[in-house]
Order: sequence, then structure tokens, then C-alpha cells
Amino acid sequence: MKLVEKHIKFLATLMVIVLFTTLVGCSKKSKTIKIATKPMSEQFILGEMLKLLIEDNTDLKVEITKGVGGGTSNIHPAIIKGDFDLYPEYTGTAWSFVLKEKEIPDDKTLYKKLNEKYEKEYNLSWVGLYGFNNTYGLVVRKDIAEKYNIKTYSDLAAYSKDLTFGAEYDFYERDDGFKDLCNKYGLSFKKSVDLDIGLKYKAINAKEIDVMNIFTTDGKIETSDVVVLEDDKNFYQTYSCGTVVRNDVIKDHPELKKALMKMENIITEKEMISLNNKVESEGQDEKTVAKEFLKAKGLLK
Repeated sequence: MKLVEKHIKFLATLMVIVLFTTLVGCSKKSKTIKIATKPMSEQFILGEMLKLLIEDNTDLKVEITKGVGGGTSNIHPAIIKGDFDLYPEYTGTAWSFVLKEKEIPDDKTLYKKLNEKYEKEYNLSWVGLYGFNNTYGLVVRKDIAEKYNIKTYSDLAAYSKDLTFGAEYDFYERDDGFKDLCNKYGLSFKKSVDLDIGLKYKAINAKEIDVMNIFTTDGKIETSDVVVLEDDKNFYQTYSCGTVVRNDVIKDHPELKKALMKMENIITEKEMISLNNKVESEGQDEKTVAKEFLKAKGLLK
């Protein structure tokens, strides 16, 4: 009889353990989704958009770690470890910096291979691209562009000998920087100036320089008298932005993928410039900017 009682007690204890383990497992699946963003306004805005869409379309909660120092170099190892669940990333950065690939195929092929390699090597997926390309670029003062009908980098070459170029120090040192750009397009400027990155737009608006390098979704493009030129020989790599997410998180929360896909092709370069400008120049809160944009697109309930 005592043996039977012991057996019953053992089974009861075992059932409690199993039930507890099940409940713990369920609690893990209902955990907060952790988003990381790089230290730039654009990423802050995108992080808020992702948070709003996830919380509006699922029962999940979201925690954002804003402005992770070092950007990809620190976020990528952290997401593999499980410290973060997802983050906005750029295809060019993933291809050249993370995977260290040298050959750059066309955008469609690159994105397909990027997905395959991220899946195989890191157990990560790319879920949707937002629609804009934040790559390197050139602008010329609007008055000069209109005077000489300059629309492309090749157009610029014919008049570069009379123009002053400005850029931060790093641009003159990079492999895909000033020297290679000039060689590709036959550019030969009258003068080149080394400027602090935060003073470039001030310099071109004050007509201290005529041409300068940019990121193609810089907020200040909207409020400056400049024309973004077409990279007609495709010198610069494409940096399309999209969401990188851990596969185990998607497996645990399949509803998450549907929410993330609402970001697919919703933002143009012009719209991203405007959103960045609202935060950087107008001082608006990135959460408010993100919410108003998603509402205008009909993406929030």
C-alpha cells in the first residue's frame, strides 16, 4: 500500500513539473519582442514603425533598444546570440560588411542570395523591404544644376573643372570614395574641401562648395537648394532597407511575419527624406512621425 502511495505521489509530482515546464514554455513564447536600431534618426523612425505594427496586429509587446553603438558590427552578433529579435538593416551593408562578399550582382539576385546565406549561416531571415534605397550619392547646388542642365554624374563631369567639391575626411580615404568615383566618371574638380559631416549642408547652402557627397535619404535634402544626381553608371551599391529577424522568433510567433510584411514597399526615398527631416530639422518626436505616417498609409487600426 505504501508503495502504491509513493508511486501516486511521484506521478503527482511529475505532473506538476510537466505543467510548470509547459507554462514556462508558454511564457517564453509570449515574451516581448526586442528590436535594435542603429544610432541614426532614420533607424529610430523605422524602429517605431515596426513596434507600432507589431503591437497593433498581434498580442506581442515590443521593447526597442535605440542607437546601438557600432551599428551592424554590434547588432549582428547580438541578434545571433538572441539578445535582440529583429532590426532594420541595409542590403549593401549585409552583403559587403557582414558576408564580406566582393562581387555585387544585380539587386534581385543579391537579395535572393542574401536570404539564402542569412538562413544557412545565421538562422536569420529578411522579411520584406521597405521600398527605399539609402545609398551614397552626390548633390549639386540647384542654381548650377539648372544653369548647365546637370542631372547625372556623367553630366557633372563636363563642368567639374569649374566646381568645388566638399566631403568629410573619410570619403577621401574609402575604397569607394572620392578617387575611385572621379576615375569612374572622369571628374576633375577645381578644388576639394575637407568638411565636418555636420557642416556640409551649411556649406553648400552658403555657396562655399558646389558639389558634395550625401546619403540619399538625408533629411536636409528637403530643405536645401540642391539636386540629387543620378548615378547613371551604378557606381554605388544598393542599400535597400528591410527587417532582419531570428527564425526561431518567427517559428514561435508566426503572426509576427504578417505584421512585419506590412512594411513591404511602403516608403519611397522622397518620403524617407521627409520623415528624417521632420525629426532632424523640425524636432518632431520619431514615434509621432512614425505613427502619423502609418496612419496616412492606412496601416494602423
